[in-house]
Amino acid sequence: MLNSANNNFVQHTVTVSTEGNMNGYNRKSPQKRRYDMPKYAVPPKKKAGKERVPQPKNTVAMLNELRHGLIYKLESQTGPVHAPLFTISVEVDGQKYMGQGRSKKVARIEAAATALRSFIQFKDGAVLSPLKPAGNLDFTSDEHLENDANKNTIAVDGQKKVPDKGPVMLLYELFNDVNFECMNIDGAQNNCRFKMTVTINDKKFDGTGPSKKLAKNAAAKAALASLCNISYSPMMAPQKNAPLPIDDKSSSMELPQIHADTIGRLVLEKFMEVIKGQEAYSRRKVLAGIVMTENMNFCEAKVISVSTGTKCVSGEHMSVNGAVLNDSHAEIVSRRCLLKYLYAQLDLQCNQATAYQSIFVRNTDGQYPYKLKSGVHFHLYINTAPCGDARIFSPHENDTGVDKHPNRKARGQLRTKIESGEGTIPVKSSDGIQTWDGVLQGQRLLTMSCSDKIARWNIVGIQGSLLSSIIEPVYLHSIVLGSLLHPEHMYRAVCGRIEKSIQGLPPPYHLNKPRLALVTSAEPRNQAKAPNFGINWTIGDTELEVVNSLTGRTIGGQVSRITKQAFFEKFGFLMKNLPGMPTRKVNKDYGETKADVKDYQTAKQELFSAFKREDLGSWLKKPIEQDQFGLVE
Repeated sequence: MLNSANNNFVQHTVTVSTEGNMNGYNRKSPQKRRYDMPKYAVPPKKKAGKERVPQPKNTVAMLNELRHGLIYKLESQTGPVHAPLFTISVEVDGQKYMGQGRSKKVARIEAAATALRSFIQFKDGAVLSPLKPAGNLDFTSDEHLENDANKNTIAVDGQKKVPDKGPVMLLYELFNDVNFECMNIDGAQNNCRFKMTVTINDKKFDGTGPSKKLAKNAAAKAALASLCNISYSPMMAPQKNAPLPIDDKSSSMELPQIHADTIGRLVLEKFMEVIKGQEAYSRRKVLAGIVMTENMNFCEAKVISVSTGTKCVSGEHMSVNGAVLNDSHAEIVSRRCLLKYLYAQLDLQCNQATAYQSIFVRNTDGQYPYKLKSGVHFHLYINTAPCGDARIFSPHENDTGVDKHPNRKARGQLRTKIESGEGTIPVKSSDGIQTWDGVLQGQRLLTMSCSDKIARWNIVGIQGSLLSSIIEPVYLHSIVLGSLLHPEHMYRAVCGRIEKSIQGLPPPYHLNKPRLALVTSAEPRNQAKAPNFGINWTIGDTELEVVNSLTGRTIGGQVSRITKQAFFEKFGFLMKNLPGMPTRKVNKDYGETKADVKDYQTAKQELFSAFKREDLGSWLKKPIEQDQFGLVE
C-alpha cells in the first residue's frame, strides 16, 4: 500500500514537471530532481501516542538569572548508601528555602523551585523541575548541575551582567496575566515620546521611549524591577578598569532599580507641578532635582529641589557683592536649593517648639554643634550625565562595553564650562588664573564643569563652607541619571580618578562613593537650542523662580534667593540665634569667613592636590574680588 501510494506521488510529481515544458525537458538537473523527490515522496512518520511536551525550565538556572551570587548548602544526607536522601538549602533575600531529593541535583532543583514560587507567580502549567533520566548518575557529584545552571550565564568577575532574555520576553515567561497598552503619545513631531503601561496582577507600570518598542521595554523593566528585583542597569556589570568598592552593605555601587525609578519619577512629577501656570518656562535641556529619604523609605520620599538650566553668567555681569548666580547648570542650582533647605532646617533649631521638626540634631559628642539625623539621605537626579568628564566619552561607547583606552590622557581631566555657551574644555587649554579686570576686558569667564564639582562634593560635602562651621559634612547617597550612564566614566568622574591619591583628610571628611543608577525610561536626546533661562524651586517655596542664566539675576532683574549674598545673611542669623554655638563671632567679609573654616579648607586643598598628583590639571578659581563683600548691617 505504501509503495503504491509513493509511486502515485512520484508519478504526479513527474507529470507536473513535464507539463511545465512542451518538450518534456525539465530545466532542473536530473541530479537535483532525484535529490528533491525523495524529500517529498515519503511523508514523515508520526509516532503514535506521543504529543509535544513543553520544554521544562531549569529552576536553578532561572533562579541564578534572577538573583546573583547564591550559595547552595548541603544541610543533611540521610538514608542508606544505595538510596540516600539529600537536603539542600539556598538563601534568597534573607530567607532560607529547602529542597530534598535522591540526588544533590534533585534536591538543589527543589530548593530553587521553592524559592522561585515564593516571589513569582508562574504561568499555568509551567514545569519547574527538569528531571531527565540520567544513565550513570553520581548521587554525590554536583559537576553536572554546575554546568547545567551556568551554561547560559555570562559573568564578569563572577557576577552576572543582566538577564540573558529581553525584559518583555522574560515578563511573559514569568507572569500569567501580562497586558500592554499604549496610553498616549506626547512631544513634538520630531521628538515623539510613546508611553506604554503594562498591567500585571492589577498593578500598573509605565514606560516611555522614542518608539513603542522601547517604551514597552521600559515598562517591562520597571515591572521586573518592582516585582522580581531584576535589574537591566548598566551598573550590573562592574568593569575591570573601574573596580567598584565593596562595603558592608553591598558589593556594588548600584542603587536598586525601583529606587532609581522612584527618584526620577518624583522629580519629573514635581517639575510638571511647579511649572503649571508658567509653561513658557518649561523649555529645558537639563532637568535636575534632589530627593530626601529617611531610612530609605521611598514611599515617603520628599522632593527637596527641582531646577533646569545649562548656561553660566557672562563676565560683564559678575557681582562684587554676591548678588548673581555664576553657574546656572541644573544640578548646581539644585544643590544650591538644597543649601537653602538646610538653612531652613537649622532655623527650626532656633526655636525650642520647632526643633523636633528639623532634620538636624544637637551633636553632643563631636566637634560640630549639629549633625543630620541618622537615616537621612539625599539623592541627586539629573536627566543626563553631568557635563565634563562623566559625559564627554559616554555617547561614543557601548553602555556596558569595556573602555578600550582607560589610560588615555584625556580621561579624568579637569574641565571648564565656557562663558555663555555649552560644552567644556580641559583646564590646560584655559588661559590660567582669572582676573577681574581681564574678564571685564573680554577674557572668557570659566567655570569648573559639573563632573568636577560633583567630585568636589564627594570630598568636602554638599553643605558648603559656611555651614561647615555648624554641621558635619553632608554627602550624596546616590546619583540617578536619565540618560548616558556609562559605569566606568561616571564612576571615574565623580570619585574614581582621585581615590588612589586623596590623603590626609581631616575626619569626618572622607571620599564619598555615591550609589549610581539609570532610570528604566531613558530621557531622549533633545536637539532643541538650550534656552537662556533656568528655573529653581525648593520645598517650602510658594512659586518657582526664573533666572536669566546670562545675567545671573531673575528675569525681573531681582537678586535670586539662592545667591551667596542670600546665604551669607542666613548664616549671620544662625550664628546669632542657634543654640549651642561655641562662638557668635561672624567675620564681616564673606571670603574671610569661608577661609576661617579650617577643616573644610584643608579638605578642599587636599582635593586640589589630589588632582595635581594625578596630573589632571589645576582647579580654576573665580576672581577673588567676587568674595570680598560683607554682611548687610
